[in-house]
Amino acid sequence: MRHYLKETDLSKEETLGLIADARASRGERSQVLAGRYLGLIFSKPSTRTRVSFTVGAYQLGGHALFLNEAELQLGRGETIQDTARVLSGYLDGVVIRTFSQRDVEEFAAAATIPVINGLTDDRHPCQALADIMTISEYHEDLTKVKVVYLGDGNNVAVSLACMCAYVGAHVVLSTPPELTVPQWAIAESRELAAASGGRVDVITEPAEAVREADFLYTDVWFSMGQQSVPEKRERLLPYRIDAPLLAQAGPDCRVMHCLPAHRGEEISAEVMDGPRSIVFQQAENRLHAQKELLKRLMGSAQE
Repeated sequence: MRHYLKETDLSKEETLGLIADARASRGERSQVLAGRYLGLIFSKPSTRTRVSFTVGAYQLGGHALFLNEAELQLGRGETIQDTARVLSGYLDGVVIRTFSQRDVEEFAAAATIPVINGLTDDRHPCQALADIMTISEYHEDLTKVKVVYLGDGNNVAVSLACMCAYVGAHVVLSTPPELTVPQWAIAESRELAAASGGRVDVITEPAEAVREADFLYTDVWFSMGQQSVPEKRERLLPYRIDAPLLAQAGPDCRVMHCLPAHRGEEISAEVMDGPRSIVFQQAENRLHAQKELLKRLMGSAQE
């Protein structure tokens, strides 16, 4: 029994095998999860995570049950550990989308079924799986790829940096100094890069960061639950992915966004809807990558 709480919970070889299988089995319908039930415990809104895991479970012959955290006994003070033990008796796997990474880890420690991190304030590993799958569709050799993240140093940036470093890619984090990726995440990603032959750079100046990039990546400037603050928006304006910034990257550079997007803020509508955008392919790949993850954690592939 295994969990997927962070990017390194699968080995590098397993991660590369997963994305290769996800590409090969796109659109698969099977009965790998026949008779098995996946619980989705969410305390944050979701479109892609909720729908892709639900559809993925059904396409593999299983069942998905959505559980709003506010409607569980967790909302009345039942401990995380007790909830994990109870649900382990009903379900065959759980996806949790919540605030604290520690809560997900405590749930997994008490559970006797696989637990998947569907997003916390610290990490978004399932997004990173789909991201690296999407990148691999354009560059088979990930060790020769340069990925530049621009904007707010949030949970998506953390997981992207760790995943790219894990598989040997070159990742650049370009954020305002006061909004950078947490130092613990920079240290972790650089440690992973040292082992894989990858590279992690922190470059404040966007024009310098994007030179010879293969992919530019961004996310919303204000994460769920954050209030829109004019001062923060002003600091982030130079990091917007627009046509002038894209022109300074490599001639074949493609643009990624984990969605939802605020056109005109972190990315221009012209770029988001333009020919170099692979945003919606990236979004669809959440389904394909997560189906392979479910097969490995809950299905016949792990038996």
